[in-house]
Amino acid sequence: MSGSAITPWVVGNWKMNPMQAEAQALVSGFKKLLQKNEIKQEDCYLAVAPTLLALAEVQAQLADSVRAVYSVAQDVSAIAGTGAYTGEVSAELLVDHRIECVLIGHSERREIFAETPAMLNEKVKHALNAGLTVIYCVGESLAQRDNGQAEQVVLQQICDIAAVVTAQQWQKVVVAYEPIWAIGTGKTASPADAQAMHAKIRQGLTQITPFGPSMAILYGGSVKAENAVELAACPDINGALVGGASLTAESFYEIAQAFANTK
Repeated sequence: MSGSAITPWVVGNWKMNPMQAEAQALVSGFKKLLQKNEIKQEDCYLAVAPTLLALAEVQAQLADSVRAVYSVAQDVSAIAGTGAYTGEVSAELLVDHRIECVLIGHSERREIFAETPAMLNEKVKHALNAGLTVIYCVGESLAQRDNGQAEQVVLQQICDIAAVVTAQQWQKVVVAYEPIWAIGTGKTASPADAQAMHAKIRQGLTQITPFGPSMAILYGGSVKAENAVELAACPDINGALVGGASLTAESFYEIAQAFANTK
């Protein structure tokens, strides 16, 4: 399906950044840019994923924006509900605080924190059952790409969650393809390479769910204002999961504008 038929998402993943005053200034600056030249809701979903400490404050600061900008949790517990689980935040607690979206499966969580497919399945299951939209991250390492395993690895990561996503819940899943070798490295998959993988992901999703043709598939991996227009022109790239460039209001706005202009 052409990307123009799917409303794109542009999501800023702040990771473990920035300090409180900088976060407030970043949100304020982005709101001013939207006020000056609004990006219409129907043209692009906008979201930011701050640290857990900043999540509620950023959500409150965005409440009077000229348009909806969603606050996204960077992670969620593999345990549901409430209880004696020190340091954990469940999907139900996020929903209770009016958070609507969560990132799950980012390569940094898989690699640095050793999150397994079984653990990610629990997170996805509880998040969807609680009513959250899941932005599910997939991607291959440079070694896997060099060995010709990229498509196999990425499609397997999608198949991993199929056992816990019900037929209707696929409507609440957004896939983010982030080649690990391009995250924070300054390297970016060429638009042709990114589109080829997105097309394979689309094909795989269509075999799993009837919603596959209409699901948003985002690209992540050193997305910046300078390459956003070219990436946005690809038919199966329906937005971006933006890392470092989302820490500057102007660059994040320009990336959002690039994808909104595809509508």
